[in-house]
Amino acid sequence: MKVTQRVKKILACYESDNPGTKTNLAKILMHGRLGGSGKLVILPVDQGFEHGPARSFAPNPEAYDPHYHWRLAVDAGLNAFASPLGMIESGADTFSGMIPTILKMNSSNSHSTIKDQAITSNVKDALRLGCTAIGFTIYPGSDNQFSMLEELQEITLEAKSYGLAVVVWSYPRGGELSQKGETAIDVTAYAAHIAALMGAHIIKVKPPSDHLELKSAAETYEKCNIEIDTLEKRIAHIMQSTFNGKRIVVFSGGASKNTEDIFNEIRSINNGGGNGSIIGRNTFQRPREEAMQLLDSVIKIYQSKD
Repeated sequence: MKVTQRVKKILACYESDNPGTKTNLAKILMHGRLGGSGKLVILPVDQGFEHGPARSFAPNPEAYDPHYHWRLAVDAGLNAFASPLGMIESGADTFSGMIPTILKMNSSNSHSTIKDQAITSNVKDALRLGCTAIGFTIYPGSDNQFSMLEELQEITLEAKSYGLAVVVWSYPRGGELSQKGETAIDVTAYAAHIAALMGAHIIKVKPPSDHLELKSAAETYEKCNIEIDTLEKRIAHIMQSTFNGKRIVVFSGGASKNTEDIFNEIRSINNGGGNGSIIGRNTFQRPREEAMQLLDSVIKIYQSKD
């Protein structure tokens, strides 16, 4: 695997990591149609756990089959495929070596009334299945945020000791946060920074709105003239908040939206300096050919061809 200068520059920002971890991070960065560019598009399929099978897959019944998602990620030329244990196990042999995989190690479900996630697999599962990274969700702001951070600390230490990369879903929610506040620019930037401080190699957050949730933060944003009036500027601020762009940040696709809205969002992420997207429902809930066309267009935007 020949590593580009762009990827070498990214890897150099992770000064404490061992060669095994950097190799696995390089595998993600060098794979697929965006390989070597420093840009990423990842397919995450943990929605069945989070929202239930019908809400996740009924719009496109082929998606009930785990192999459908594996094949979509491989054929679209994506950088990686992320999913909980069962779905990774279901295609681990058939698709061995075809795409880097991220084992999502904790999950919630729509029956839960608390803002927390259960650990559903472990680092040894990731090693057994040949994964390049583990994934973990934290909920900054929730009543369970500190126990989640402690779990992440232990898992990150173990994963890195075995040479695995760490991907953190940092989703503010719970506590005194309003629903609007969950994607507020000040709250999202804070969540991304927390993930960086916890040692994440790749950070996943939602595209932020221009809402300011915290009064103390709002005063600072105004006093320091932090520009947040466009999504492109807000993306740039998220990157600034993650060690001044020294950490990889990808942005979630979120709930289903129309194609043009997706493309406009991707353009803003790209122009704002974001590393890429991690898109689930907006791809696999579409028929395969439509999903392939959408991902092709997304990749071209990150290649600056559209």
